[in-house]
Amino acid sequence: MLYAALAITGCACMPLTSYAAINTQNLGAKYNSAKTTITFRLYSSKATRIELDLFSAGYGQGAATTYLLAPDPNTTNVWQVTVAVSALTSAGITGPVYYGYRAWGPNWPYTSTWTLGSSAGFISDVDANGNRFNPNKLLYDPYALELSQNPETATFTNGNVYASGSLYRTLDSGPDASKGIVLATSTVSTGTKPTRAQKDDIVYEVNVRGLTKNDPSIATAYQGTYKGAALKAPYLASLGVTAVEFLPVQETQNQANDNTPNSDVGQNYWGYSTLNFFSPDRRYAYNQAAGGPTQEFQAMVAAYHALGIKVYMDVVYNHTGEGYAWNTSDPTTYNVMSYRGLDNPTYYELTTDLQSSYDNTGVGGNYNTYNTIAQNLIVDSLYYWNSTMGVDGFRFDLASVLGNTCTVGCYNFDKTNPNIALNRIVTEIPPRPAAGGSGVDLIAEPWAIGGNSYQVGGFPTGWSEWNGIYRDTLRQAQNEQGVDAVTPSQLATRFAGSSDLYQGNGRSPWNSVNFMVSHDGMTLNDLYSCNGSNNSQAWPYGPSDGGTTTNYSWDQGGNSVNQRMAARVGFAFMMLNAGTPMMTGGDEFLRSINCNNNPYNLDSVGNWLNYTETTAQSNFNSYVQAMIAFRKAHASLRPVTWYTAAQLAWYTPAGVTPDSTYWNSSTNYDIAYMLNGSSLGDSTAAIYVGYNGYSAAVNFSLPAPPSGLNWYRVTDTCSWAEGPNQVSAPGSETYLGGQGYSYGICGRGLILLIAK
Repeated sequence: MLYAALAITGCACMPLTSYAAINTQNLGAKYNSAKTTITFRLYSSKATRIELDLFSAGYGQGAATTYLLAPDPNTTNVWQVTVAVSALTSAGITGPVYYGYRAWGPNWPYTSTWTLGSSAGFISDVDANGNRFNPNKLLYDPYALELSQNPETATFTNGNVYASGSLYRTLDSGPDASKGIVLATSTVSTGTKPTRAQKDDIVYEVNVRGLTKNDPSIATAYQGTYKGAALKAPYLASLGVTAVEFLPVQETQNQANDNTPNSDVGQNYWGYSTLNFFSPDRRYAYNQAAGGPTQEFQAMVAAYHALGIKVYMDVVYNHTGEGYAWNTSDPTTYNVMSYRGLDNPTYYELTTDLQSSYDNTGVGGNYNTYNTIAQNLIVDSLYYWNSTMGVDGFRFDLASVLGNTCTVGCYNFDKTNPNIALNRIVTEIPPRPAAGGSGVDLIAEPWAIGGNSYQVGGFPTGWSEWNGIYRDTLRQAQNEQGVDAVTPSQLATRFAGSSDLYQGNGRSPWNSVNFMVSHDGMTLNDLYSCNGSNNSQAWPYGPSDGGTTTNYSWDQGGNSVNQRMAARVGFAFMMLNAGTPMMTGGDEFLRSINCNNNPYNLDSVGNWLNYTETTAQSNFNSYVQAMIAFRKAHASLRPVTWYTAAQLAWYTPAGVTPDSTYWNSSTNYDIAYMLNGSSLGDSTAAIYVGYNGYSAAVNFSLPAPPSGLNWYRVTDTCSWAEGPNQVSAPGSETYLGGQGYSYGICGRGLILLIAK
């Protein structure tokens, strides 16, 4: 019962320009330049004694030797010890150095009679100040660069050893616990980082294991690994993707996924429960030897960089994999693996009585993001992943927690507070400029649970956001016609970059990450093929618990032809709207997970990408490639700032400018717009997009194209055009005519035209 309420150096890249505050306390375990000594440094403001345990193996053995740390007289609350490598060799540690800590404090002071598995000195599992020291629990270093293994594995499933409380506090976790690994500097290059402006990116979100685990083109040994993902870079490049966003790749509890084959029991597939913020997930490495995951990850990044593709990683700084109370009525029993046993009140936000975790993530007690030391860990790890591991950008899970101004017993998001983690990150990990260049792309999931945590449009300057309002509005327009009120004005606002959310606070259209689906919900196929979620089905597509009940999905009356058409329209929205488009892995070939909208626990063939395509799927893949290529070829679709009236014009189907009555009527389902390409640096003089949200065909009267030009059709999403050439190749567009030409768009269809 490891999670009682839970289903875990070298670089050829340029360093960031602003890093004066990065790891000023020099925490972690580091060799000296000659590799003759290792210095271990650790933060704890409440410990009274800290012991370093050193091991010759990561699992199954007791400590080969131990050392006491002493307070650093020059750095407040930092403990340290320097160990000669020769002494480790004499102790029998001749290979990789594995290490962990044991800590004593006010609730469990040291006594000389204490031995492993003893209760000597014990006062309480938690004291009035929230301390949870327990010397029977080996603690991994928050700054460890790799962990030896997960707390539970396929061969070790006794999570009880990590717990406090009367039943477990004297269990010694040492032989079984995750241990840090001391790494020398890696010499693996991560290549040259792309400097592309975020506005020009096409983001592809995918699980690194799911990307290749079921891919017959990848050697079996490499499937599901960083090495396998590196081999998939040419495929993503051919698709047109410019940024791959991997679901969490920091160490998480997933090695136990193979405990019960063909079962969802206890599985952690998505990885949103981070054990350590520096360590690459060992399970995703083909080379799992010490240092192997780090080097393999770096080589994967280099493979993407060689093709001009950025690498983003999804990071989880709102809670950790230590979890929360095993029983909400019992504040004594918590997992004690690292942060909690070193400095619980520093690393976690606690309830007002300091006896329990405060939680508005729904998946574990809040990480204490308003605490300076806890913030240091966030910023230091981001810098490491960017500078050493080569990562180009980050997507922050439940990022509103990083705007919290509380440290005890409350939640309040305040973007104006200069001391919140969000503002510190922007200061010390500088965002990429709007026009491109060096820097980091910062993307927030702008919500959490409760309080004022729903903050779509509410993040500080420097941040982009997953635009959940874009997603919901367009889903409703497609699938809830006549049920949910969506006006042409609302559609126009979303199509043009959501100025209502981002313009007033100094941000740009590209700060809106536009998506129809993500990992967290249905696939693109299922959005238009399912009337609701079906999470209780059998393996490999379920069962899964949780999931939203607000899907705005519809099966199009059970008509598979119409389902594919709706998917084409949904994808076209992202490619033809201002903002940064994000698609989800497998949506290019209409991947389905049988209506499961929360498959976080399905490490299964049902959830991995399947590259065997039907003719219809192959046609859709061709459509996706062509639409991505069209977006990349037309600068007018990727504005760096807000459209002006001279650059963007709106039309009704009658070919006239909408009046206020038309704009604000939810019974009008149609809207069209024309972009003045010449004024936006586009090689095409004008682009016209017409969307018919009505259930029957509607005739659209085309506006006047630029002088001397006519309208040509690039694509019509309607079913009559379905096939491998649904999008015309450049130069082969179909001639239509000029001003007043009447074009019939089928019910719920979309057309794309260019003037030439």
